[in-house]
Amino acid sequence: MSLRLVEFVVAGNEASDLLPVRSPALLRAYGATRGFWTVLDEGPVESCLALLLERTDGEWVAHHVPADAGAENGRTEDGEALAHHDGWVYVFGSHFGSKAGPLRPRRAFVARFREDDAATGTLPVRVVRNRFRVHRAINDALAKAPFTPLPPGDRVRDRFIVETVARGTARAKGWVSRLAGDDLPLNVEAAAFHPDGTVLLGLRFPVTVDGEPVLVELAGVPEMFAPGGGWPRAGRAYALTGVTPPGELVGFRALTPTADGGYAAVTGSIDALGKGSVLLDDHPAGGEVTSRHVRFRWEPTDDGRIPAELVAELAPFRHVEGLAELDGRCFYVTDEDHRVALWLG
Repeated sequence: MSLRLVEFVVAGNEASDLLPVRSPALLRAYGATRGFWTVLDEGPVESCLALLLERTDGEWVAHHVPADAGAENGRTEDGEALAHHDGWVYVFGSHFGSKAGPLRPRRAFVARFREDDAATGTLPVRVVRNRFRVHRAINDALAKAPFTPLPPGDRVRDRFIVETVARGTARAKGWVSRLAGDDLPLNVEAAAFHPDGTVLLGLRFPVTVDGEPVLVELAGVPEMFAPGGGWPRAGRAYALTGVTPPGELVGFRALTPTADGGYAAVTGSIDALGKGSVLLDDHPAGGEVTSRHVRFRWEPTDDGRIPAELVAELAPFRHVEGLAELDGRCFYVTDEDHRVALWLG
């Protein structure tokens, strides 16, 4: 596959995910013919939203979008996944932690906003922090899954689960009751809504014992933002089959609906090399993995398996963080040091 590179510097940060802009008003406001949302790493969500736009003259430009999360300003970090539903753009936190642990409550959040609002000034963003309720729901779903998740290893369990419980207990945090000693640390990396309002979450970790990517249903996400609120409920967990090279561990890196009612995804490593990842210390087969573009339909079999097909090998790239299929073309965004790299197919 021949790709053309467009590079940006956006707040000196790297990008996660790639979501097509659907708002004509927003495109008009920036003199653009098309564009994508991305979310930047590490900082609070209201500081990490950006647009990658193709202007009418064909030039690509980036805009760091000013946003305001009100009382939740500064209380989130590590937005990873973007998804459209019912006129809203949703942002999902990783629900993970640093590469050496522990889990971080600031990463357990969902936010949403309306695209049109970004055309007229500071973007209002609504944030709901779930204090490990999603962690609990997904772990309960994984415990009932018809496949076996990969055990995390003693060091991973100590750093991510035992240490998180110890810290929360020392600070008298109520969320400690939502963690259990045999839990798996979750790294939410990808999301796409089904038309019925269920969101499919693609996990970077855990994977199955056979190294396959894991997908989990989560219902009730829009209701989190309604008056009086409510908390999401996890449905079934599924394993994506047919796209894991022998001997490797492969997680989700991106997920997007396709025009034919299916889904496209990027799969890749369970964590980055050379950054002190305890996941890779315990599971080195999950690091030397290049990215792949795959497609599947959400038609799982009784054993929780969803067959997928390979679209393209994205080697030598190891850090493809976002994917969009738009107007018959493929677009990818890669996680680069202090830059945003958009690849045009």
